[in-house]
Amino acid sequence: MKTIKGPAVFLAQFVDSKAPFNTLDGMCKWAADLGYKGIQIPTWESFLIDLDKAAESQTYCDELKGKVNSYGLEITELSTHLQGQLVAVNPAYDSMFDGFAPDAVKNNPKARTEWAIETVKKAGTASNRLGLKSHATFSGALLWHTMYPWPQRPPGLVELGFEELANRWMPILNHFDEKGVDVCYEIHPGEDLHDGVSFERFLAATNNHKRVNMLYDPSHFVLQNLDYLTYIDHYHSFIKAFHVKDAEFNPTGKQGVYGGYSDWIDRAGRFRSPGDGQVDFSGIFSKLTQYGCDVWAVMEWECCMKSPEQGAREGAPFIKKHIIEATQKTFDDFAGRDTDKDALKGILGI
Repeated sequence: MKTIKGPAVFLAQFVDSKAPFNTLDGMCKWAADLGYKGIQIPTWESFLIDLDKAAESQTYCDELKGKVNSYGLEITELSTHLQGQLVAVNPAYDSMFDGFAPDAVKNNPKARTEWAIETVKKAGTASNRLGLKSHATFSGALLWHTMYPWPQRPPGLVELGFEELANRWMPILNHFDEKGVDVCYEIHPGEDLHDGVSFERFLAATNNHKRVNMLYDPSHFVLQNLDYLTYIDHYHSFIKAFHVKDAEFNPTGKQGVYGGYSDWIDRAGRFRSPGDGQVDFSGIFSKLTQYGCDVWAVMEWECCMKSPEQGAREGAPFIKKHIIEATQKTFDDFAGRDTDKDALKGILGI
């Protein structure tokens, strides 16, 4: 067994134009003062990390890590959720996802994909320079618009979709392998990797590439009515990153999983601050500890009701309360005694 590290916080949702959320120093002091021990850094925020420089300069990475460490914090992972999304975009979503891309590649899907692949590779190099072993990202999606198949999907469409998704990710996976870093896909609706079956399809399409791993976030499974505890039993060996995010699902006679295009506050399934939803975090922390998952518990604030300030204040003690210090002894050791083979035979009557 292994003790989960934490508490940590994903900085993305707290970034703002106002202090302390507009500088790395400000966000580090804010996180440390709240009791966090780690930060997950979104690489698209250039004031937090210059990804180009981080991929080129060990000195820059040493200075960045030193600055974070000076506040009593560790970098848990870098995140390329937005850039990873752009590795694979179905044309139906081009105009909306162009908002994540630099101006130079907007309205040019091929150039945008190439930019995304190279950018995620840079994050792999930067992760290596920072001494990180895991990286958080999205898979992107070519098939999501066919998730509820009407009209019915033509034979071979799913297989071809995952083949192409794997083709786009293989250069990235190979690069991360060279750098000794795992790619942790957040299993997330809207992505082609959104549950266990789709993860297995992608894993097979990459010939079981050893860098294909996952970021486990139970909130996305609550909204799918997926058994998120048994999921850990199936996939614990792939769980290399962990988001502590809560959710609730309260279907009515008018809406269910799909939500009727409602705003988040009015949906049957909605995200909540940790402890305010239906996720059994005691069960999750127990299973992750039991299986020896070497992960940081990273609070991700996405709540349709509670303010980010309150969510952040409550997040660190919530995680700290759930972290289990893995025991190194058995509770009934006191009753044990040395035995020999003859004594064992005597107990069995043989």
